[in-house]
Amino acid sequence: MATDRLKLLKQLSFGSQVAEDEVAQLQEYFVQTDQWNRIIGGEIDLVRGEKGAGKSALYLLLEKNKNELFDRNILTVSGENPRGTTVFRDLIADPPAREAEFVVLWKLYILTIVCHELRDFGINKGDVGDVYGSLEDARLLERELNLPGLLRMAQSFARRLVASPKLEGGVELDPTTGLPTGVIGRISLQEPSSELRSRGISSIDGMFQRVNTALESSGYTIWVLLDRLDVAFAESHELEANAIRALIRVYGDMRANQNISLKIFLREDIWKRVTSSGLREASHITRYEVMRWTSPMLLNLLVRRIVSNEILCREMGFAKEKVLADAERQRDLFARIFPAQVEQGTRKATTFDWMVGRCADGTGATAPRELIHLLNCIRTEEIRRLERGEGETPGEQLFDRSVFKLALPIVSDTRLNTYLYAEYPAERAFVQKLKGEKAEQTPESLAAIWGLSKEAAVSKAQELVALGFFQSRGQRSDPTFWVPFLYRDALELVQGRAGGADDEALAETEE
Repeated sequence: MATDRLKLLKQLSFGSQVAEDEVAQLQEYFVQTDQWNRIIGGEIDLVRGEKGAGKSALYLLLEKNKNELFDRNILTVSGENPRGTTVFRDLIADPPAREAEFVVLWKLYILTIVCHELRDFGINKGDVGDVYGSLEDARLLERELNLPGLLRMAQSFARRLVASPKLEGGVELDPTTGLPTGVIGRISLQEPSSELRSRGISSIDGMFQRVNTALESSGYTIWVLLDRLDVAFAESHELEANAIRALIRVYGDMRANQNISLKIFLREDIWKRVTSSGLREASHITRYEVMRWTSPMLLNLLVRRIVSNEILCREMGFAKEKVLADAERQRDLFARIFPAQVEQGTRKATTFDWMVGRCADGTGATAPRELIHLLNCIRTEEIRRLERGEGETPGEQLFDRSVFKLALPIVSDTRLNTYLYAEYPAERAFVQKLKGEKAEQTPESLAAIWGLSKEAAVSKAQELVALGFFQSRGQRSDPTFWVPFLYRDALELVQGRAGGADDEALAETEE
């Protein structure tokens, strides 16, 4: 290469592992898979995926493709700030008292942001003007849309509505929903009587129907995008569960309104936690997609990051478009830039498989976030190596095999602290007690480390299996619990099984 190797490395960028930090570059990195085509084609309402799997990237790309959607008569509106402080922050301090109140809150919030978009767009067909008026009277539909302010007003209104008696007096509960049949201003919880309708009173569900009719008459559909729910309710799993269960109920109630569509982006571990105790309404969601990444997809992702550097394309003499159009060229390019193996040996993994394996959690899944983070850390360590005056790598190879193991601890520490400790603080004490221990534990060794009975230790270990910290191995009657490489460096774990010897054969079987 004509350009000095150190100078070249300093000019390279592989992007951020966090989608919110690279909105402008996402379109360049992104490949229009069948999954994406189904989402943008309106076939998917719920996108689920592990942390770092790329849900927020899809959400942000929908935002960026507003014009394409508009050409198909689809309007989009976001129910959350794509970056920065979450709209739902204030709910942590003063959450809805119960799930039923959350249902009303969600409906008012979604109805108002939809009506704000339609009013600004000039849709006034049919009775939708009455809906605007009712929301304006309730001080929900303001001139300027301020999501945090709207949420506060919607929560206050929902609380009053749920607590209010019927106009005829007394509190009557709907036998199906369990909601009080309250009325405030021109808004009621359930479908009003003909007398109340003559006074201009409408139910929330009836207002949705009027908005849907106006959209249908105008030839438009609107999508309400909801992302970052893991951030919104991260401080309280109970609040998070109430919020998501209520949202799923709202989704079910709104299915009849075909011109109003919720597009929900949700972490898979949260979905499993919320539905583990049963959620009948979840059966209503048949239009969903679970994000999964295969090795070829992950290789394509890395190569897209690499070829986005024009200087590298010039120096190595390859055409970006040709590489991205040919899987074999992608493998060849990776082989030119990276060493064949990180750890040499006939039974050792190739470099790409090593990277994927080291970034996998206990479920065996590798999220793009960790892989991109590792790539960035490898670049940083190679720059430091050359700055120390160490020799350049041979030929066109950009990275020396020695920097890979130096880069991994940073990824490991980030995953442990920003995911496991941050989102599951109750597990910190148990995980920290494993520091310096063997990577594979038995029920007996965990009982000793944690000071629990064997049965209690197995129960806690299974909880950590569900979070991807442990992988359960062996027989169900005699399991062991193996920590994936992703967490080992952060906890300084030692190769081998508790009570057993550290041997090379075991190390090789883990590759």
